[in-house]
Amino acid sequence: MRAVVSLALIGAANAFTHGAHRSLRAAPLRAATLPGPLAEAPDVGMLPDCPPTIWNSGFDDVVGERDGGGELLECPLEISATDYFGPSEGPNKDAASITAKKDEIMAKLQEHGCVWFKDMELTKSPEGFRSFYDALGLDLCLDPIHTSGLRKMISKKDGIYEEVNKPTLRGHYIGLHQESTHVKTSTYGAFVCFQGATIEGGEFLVADGARILRDLDPAVLQRIYENKVRISVSNLDFDFLAATGPLKQPLMNFFQDLIAKAVAPKFDMELEMLWGSDGKPYRLQAVEPPMSPVNRHPKTGMPVWFCNIHNHARYLRDNRPCTVPEVGMTDVYYGDLSGIPKEDLEHIDEVSRKHIVRVPMQPGDIIFVDNYRMLHGRDIFKGDRFHAVAWFGEQTDANGQKVAVERKQGNMLNEMLNNYVENAF
Repeated sequence: MRAVVSLALIGAANAFTHGAHRSLRAAPLRAATLPGPLAEAPDVGMLPDCPPTIWNSGFDDVVGERDGGGELLECPLEISATDYFGPSEGPNKDAASITAKKDEIMAKLQEHGCVWFKDMELTKSPEGFRSFYDALGLDLCLDPIHTSGLRKMISKKDGIYEEVNKPTLRGHYIGLHQESTHVKTSTYGAFVCFQGATIEGGEFLVADGARILRDLDPAVLQRIYENKVRISVSNLDFDFLAATGPLKQPLMNFFQDLIAKAVAPKFDMELEMLWGSDGKPYRLQAVEPPMSPVNRHPKTGMPVWFCNIHNHARYLRDNRPCTVPEVGMTDVYYGDLSGIPKEDLEHIDEVSRKHIVRVPMQPGDIIFVDNYRMLHGRDIFKGDRFHAVAWFGEQTDANGQKVAVERKQGNMLNEMLNNYVENAF
């Protein structure tokens, strides 16, 4: 998720121009005929911001507590729409069938962490997809880094983002991650397939953070938990500064201050701009605060692996298909910015891959995830591919009642950065 924040950090300071159109686009939404508030659905400018990350990561004995958990159920839980809801009878009745089972569906999601809905007719269009999550009564929210330009919105009105289908990123393997930053985390996510890869590949990847945590070597887990992690989201190289003589330090201070004060705050990630964290003295990196790699699920209290290291560690990216330019490369360090041993990274990669479930989604299929528990990714592909996603957030007040999360940002910066990122790769 953070890979293009670096591009956006640069792009926010430039003038943006519209890029070439994709060969594959979502069909425009029609006038609403489905149940729910589709016709009066809020525009993205009115959608709530992604809710704050709920941290409950203090463990006296992180190994002991993870080993004391109960049985883990099938994940993902596969549900055939025909068997579960009955044969399709048109969009209105299909959506009503979902509403009738919404409490049961949400209970299954909490128990299993992920539900794969198959053979869905309703959700083969963006309008039907919107009807699906309206029928469940889910609260739409923005992506945690909406302004980064990572995902283009195929329907601003309905809060539907395009997944990473960009042709220039076909050969880029997206590792496991939660849709989360130190500051914000989506509660749930729904991924939909409108068209699978036309030639091959592009399988959606999911992995259970509870299972990953339980299989980590105790020494590796204890070490990374005690040291915490920091994620660098960009590499901004200023090599020309080496030749600026006595102006070098003032210029370094100028660029660091400019990006730290004028650009980085727009991403609401508590980024710290640091020179030379990876040993390159003229590389300015935007780094998140120290975070625990383990968290408790905010509803169940279950300890889960809550860390995007599989996607963002430079060592792992360098050893698998990666087409992101240097400016977009990420990395992960210990909390004190020292390096994480490659043996530990290899072990985390091995355990993560062990628990990956490759989902060959068909048009209309939905992967419904509990974002605090599940990690997701995407394999490389050939041809065209069109998947989308919507994010949902909820907050509770002191009495445990759900309250709306307020929106803090407009949509203009997101559109500008999307145009920039469209051309940047």
